[in-house]
Amino acid sequence: MTSLRESLLRWYDEHARDLPWRRPEASPWSVLVSEFMLQQTPVARVLPVHEQWLARWPGPADLAAEPAGEAVRAWGRLGYPRRALRLHAAATAIVERHGGTVPAAYDDLIALPGVGDYTAAAVAVFAYGRRHVVLDTNVRRVLARTLQGVEFPAASVTRAEREVALEVLPEDEATAATWSVAVMELGALVCTAANPRCDGCPIAALCTWRSAGYPAYDGPPRKVQAWAGTDRQCRGRLLAVLREDDGPVHRSRLDAAWSEEAQRVRCLASLVADGLVVHGGPHTYALP
Repeated sequence: MTSLRESLLRWYDEHARDLPWRRPEASPWSVLVSEFMLQQTPVARVLPVHEQWLARWPGPADLAAEPAGEAVRAWGRLGYPRRALRLHAAATAIVERHGGTVPAAYDDLIALPGVGDYTAAAVAVFAYGRRHVVLDTNVRRVLARTLQGVEFPAASVTRAEREVALEVLPEDEATAATWSVAVMELGALVCTAANPRCDGCPIAALCTWRSAGYPAYDGPPRKVQAWAGTDRQCRGRLLAVLREDDGPVHRSRLDAAWSEEAQRVRCLASLVADGLVVHGGPHTYALP
């Protein structure tokens, strides 16, 4: 374990990306915003939106003071726009429960709207240097390959997986926090899902999956995200129309945005049900 940790931490010292939410001056709010935005979204797409978001809403109270629809509008094309509503709800809860300061304790964080185990642990670790197991997709893949000898982890986090992650986590809080982000970075840049660069991996010599001859994944079929023609794409088109205007939009403009009527009606209804869209009148719609 010592060799594994030292090798990876040295690599991270040399190869860590300069990301705004990792800088010493980054606020806990910046970290929280980044974690919401980075869910299922690449860093390159998040960077400009994160910058704009922090410039407009430098703290939770600034966001909470505006309607939730403004969060959806500013979310732009990051995808999965319900995250914007959840982030707005979390900001409101932070103001109401914690005086506008992002809490440091895991239990307080996970009690916020839209915050699950991963996000609560990530904010506690990356914003406050606490010692928690942080298990995102990249971390789980690196640990599965390195320590368990399998190409990919199970579809959901298991108790055994969490125990293995805790066993390898350094005892010192500061080192544990750096370790957590280092493993994440290795998964993002080197130990990727499709084309791992084992020749550039600092812990390749210690990797169980590599020493076993790279056995292929033999679990349940892994989900592949489709886009063209899906309800996700339709919902995105409809929201794009609504983001263009400050006020209500007539139904005819939404009809023009997506030709398939049954799918358009279904997706518009789902947006209303999710709270992302509200009725502005008999034939108009708007952001909340």
